[in-house]
Parts: sequence; C-alpha cells; structure tokens
Amino acid sequence: MTSSTVTSSQPPRPQRPNIVFRRLRGQRSPGEFAAAVRRAARDIGERVSCDARYIGRVEAGEIRCPNYAYERVFLHMFPGRTLTDLGFAPRSAVRGRGSRPADEPPPEHAESRPDGPYAPTDEQDEPYESYGQYESREPYGPQAPQDTCETREARAAHECHERNHEESDVRRRAFMTGSTATVAAASLGAFGMASVSPATAAGRPVHRAGTSDAGALQEAVRRIRVLDDRHGADGLYRRAAAPLRTAYALLDAGATRQATTDRLYSGAGELAISVGWLAHDSGRFDDARSHYAEALATARMSGDPALEAHAFCNSAFLARDAGRPREAVRAAQAAQRAARPLGSARLMSLLALREAGGWAGLADRAGCERALARAQALYERGPSEADPEWMSFYGEAELEGLEAQCWSMLGDWLRAARHARRAAHLQDPHFTRNIALYTAELADDLARGGRPDEAAAAGLRVLDLLDEVQSSRIQTMLAGTARVLLPHRRASGVSAFLDRHASLPRLA
Repeated sequence: MTSSTVTSSQPPRPQRPNIVFRRLRGQRSPGEFAAAVRRAARDIGERVSCDARYIGRVEAGEIRCPNYAYERVFLHMFPGRTLTDLGFAPRSAVRGRGSRPADEPPPEHAESRPDGPYAPTDEQDEPYESYGQYESREPYGPQAPQDTCETREARAAHECHERNHEESDVRRRAFMTGSTATVAAASLGAFGMASVSPATAAGRPVHRAGTSDAGALQEAVRRIRVLDDRHGADGLYRRAAAPLRTAYALLDAGATRQATTDRLYSGAGELAISVGWLAHDSGRFDDARSHYAEALATARMSGDPALEAHAFCNSAFLARDAGRPREAVRAAQAAQRAARPLGSARLMSLLALREAGGWAGLADRAGCERALARAQALYERGPSEADPEWMSFYGEAELEGLEAQCWSMLGDWLRAARHARRAAHLQDPHFTRNIALYTAELADDLARGGRPDEAAAAGLRVLDLLDEVQSSRIQTMLAGTARVLLPHRRASGVSAFLDRHASLPRLA
C-alpha cells in the first residue's frame, strides 16, 4: 500500500465506534434499521437511500457527523435528542467545513444530490454507495452514481412500491406464520437460537456462540434455499428475516473460538444473500440491494473471498433486473476477481453469465457473445470440490436459461426460445420455481417471436405451476406475455390463456 501524498498539520484522528448509535439500533439488523431510516425520511419529506453498509459505517465511527438530510431524519426518529446524544461529533468539531450556529435549523435542502447517503458529509467524507465501485480490493468507492433519468425513474418506482409495502418490515418480524407455507413455517421454525433475542433486547449479556449455533445458522440457509427452489420467494421473504436477526445477534455476542467466528460470519453473510434473493425475486429491489450490501460488508470484514464473490454475483443479477446493466457488468467482473483464487470453474462460468447479462442489457452483442463463450468453456471443465454449496442450482438447465435471457434482451426471440425450451426440459423436477421461470421465459420469447399459439400453451403450463410457486418475477413476466398476446386473442389457445391469466390475483 502506498502512502498518501497529502500532508496534514494534524495527525489523523483515530476512529471511535459509535456505540450509542449501535445501541439505538437494538435488535434490528443493519438492513432492517436502514429500512426504518428510509421510512422516517419519507415521513418528513426527505429522500435518503440508506442501506445496511451506511449503518455499518456510522456504527464503525467512519461518519463522525452526518449530512444535513440525515441529521433531520435521525432527529425525527429520536425526538428530543441532539446529534451528540446519538453518538456523533458536534458539527463544529468536524473538519473541513464551517459550522452553523447551534440554534440554526438545518437548511431546507442541504443535500448536493437527490441520493441522500451519496452526498458528501460535512467532514468531506463520502458515504459509500452500495454498488458504485466494484473493486474487489477497495470496499468503499468514492464516486457517487449520476442522477440520470433512469435513476430518477427507478427511485420513483421504488417509492411507489414501498408505499404499497409499508408494513413489510413489521410483518417480517412475524416469524414464519401463515401462507406458503405452513411447510415453510415448520421447516424454518426449527432454527432455534431464539434465546439470543430476549437477552439482547433487554441489554443483558448473551451466551457466546458455539459450534451448534454456527451449524444451526448454516442449516437455516439450506432450508431457505430448498423452500425457495420449491415455492418461490413471495411467501418466504417476510419470515426469513428472523433467522437473519438472530445471526447478527450471535455475531455481536461473539464466539470463544476463531473457527466458530469464521463460520458465523460466513453463515450470516450467506443468510443475508438468501434473504436478499427472496426480496429480489419478490420484486423488492431496494430491500434486496440492502441485504446484498450487508453480505458484502460481512465478507469484507471477515476477509472471505467466497462470500464476496457470491454477494457480487447476486448484486450483478439484481442490477441487470433493475435496469442498471453497466453496474451489472462491473459487479460481475468484481465477482470474478474475488472468485479467481477459489479454483471453481463452475463458479467462474456462472459469473461470466452474469457479465453476459449486463452486456446484453447494454445491447453489446459482441461483449455478450464473448462472455457466453467463456461461460460455456468454463462449464465444460466440469464440477470440482471447490464449487460452493450454494451453487447446487447451477447445472445445464440454468446455463441454458441464463443464455435464453441474454438473447431475449438482445431481441433474438426465437434463439432465446430455443434455449428456454431446453432449460425447462433439462431442469430437475425438484426446482419447481425454475421450471416455472424457464417456461415463462419461453412463453414470452415465443409471443414476441410471432408464435402466439405456442406461447399460450407455454403460458398455461406456467399457470398450472403457480399453485406451488409464488414469485412476483414470474407473474410479472406472464403479465408482459399477456399484453403481447392481446392482439392475437383469436389464435389457438390464446383466449384460454388470457382468460385464465386475467383471473389471477393482482400483484400488490
């Protein structure tokens, strides 16, 4: 590491963790607390894009004094307190900017950009953006995203979505009760470290984590993945947060052995990714982004390149689905840098596919084809002992399905349909959600490729699976297919598909 060329008349001030702010977060995970900050901001007409990593940075003492927008939000959340009561340094003590008088209210609109936490703080310190800098060696990138029409539209869509799901964070606390699964409730209910929560909530010391706790955490990750494979995300997301809270409570409690600590960090990070995926698949992109950021921060803190690669892998997929293809490319490339020393050709193959999806979103056919060729060559090297456990879903069917999505984004509908059909045919019956996903992809590609009768037949097969699968992503794809097929109602089978699709419950 090279030393800085910038000199200072004073030695750098050592960071002090913000213990007060950490205590105020209580039993909520960083991601849950970040969601509470965003809700509080909306209550007073502010706009901040707080995520788990921002909360982590505050608690680590990296942000000694928040910018004005965050100040207003925090003082609204904790009425009667000052910034110093919340563990921050007085604004007058923060270097680099003039302070305002103590009795002067914060400016009406003090942020330099609409993206709240990306604006400079009053100590000339940029709160990092969750996915802005995809350098595997640098955890916190200094550059902020540009405020383009695309990002403004995404924010507006997110705000509308969050109004519809305002109660989600409260209901996430109801641990596995209701719908998709009575099955899911029984399966996840066995994750039994609930004794950690009451003690932590009451401020009393909790037992240090042991190997059984780490094992239970890893088992919770496996169960969530199995339930998602079978049933999709919508019925699981709000309930899967309970194990995640427990996981981070265990990390706070600490462990007696370093090996156990390493397992806890790995398990908590993987669990954050799993919960993030449930949010992603059920259309809660902002929540997913926060959970993936939480996982990435955990990976960086524990020096876990496998977890880092996984977090970047999912971040790339999310960025592609959220309409940020360039970010998808950069995240996939960062994932490949992290994963290269791990020695898993299959993992590198999947990450190349994530990159291909980004290039397809950018309409860069040549870049996409190069990444697809690399993914195929790496896949053909076969499995190895270095392949991560979470990659159990990645087989030939997934390879075909992801390639189908690339050709679909490039507008080569019939080529996409060929790959989607192959994916649905090859998929293991255990992965019910993926069969529904690939078949929905097939239906949409056929509809757009001018084969309405075949599209309707595929769409009906998806509708048959929706009794078992709850996935907003799949329902959104079907809705798009239905719109394309509307002018073809007289074609064979199309009317039956449209009528049956119209009878589905509407997405919230």
